[in-house]
Amino acid sequence: QVQVVESGGGLVQAGGSLRLSCAASGRTFSNYAVGWFRQAPGKERQFVAAISWSRRTTYYVDSVKGRFTISGDNAENTVYLQMNSLKPEDTAVYYCAAAWRIGSDSLRQEYPYAYWGQGTQVTVSS
Repeated sequence: QVQVVESGGGLVQAGGSLRLSCAASGRTFSNYAVGWFRQAPGKERQFVAAISWSRRTTYYVDSVKGRFTISGDNAENTVYLQMNSLKPEDTAVYYCAAAWRIGSDSLRQEYPYAYWGQGTQVTVSS
């Protein structure tokens, strides 16, 4: 099985940028779809972005389209989430999750993802 570890969170001012990394260990990441989810205090965890196992398809929640970009580097066994133009409402714990070769129609759901990281805190100050 694969283990995933997030990194790159931190405190940033509104309008700033952060790049989150999701690194895989144990197995190659190349056959896993990867999703990013986030959970703000007092709220349910929500889908943010995902990339298919082929790395050809990406999805975003509407609130981050045009600001966030998900990308995969199979050579580095890492998936990135580049976050630009950050807003205070982006403040949350961000989780990376991996799923073996799931279809693109399942990328935005939590249930197919079997492997989850511990999360990384992103705080955007106004």
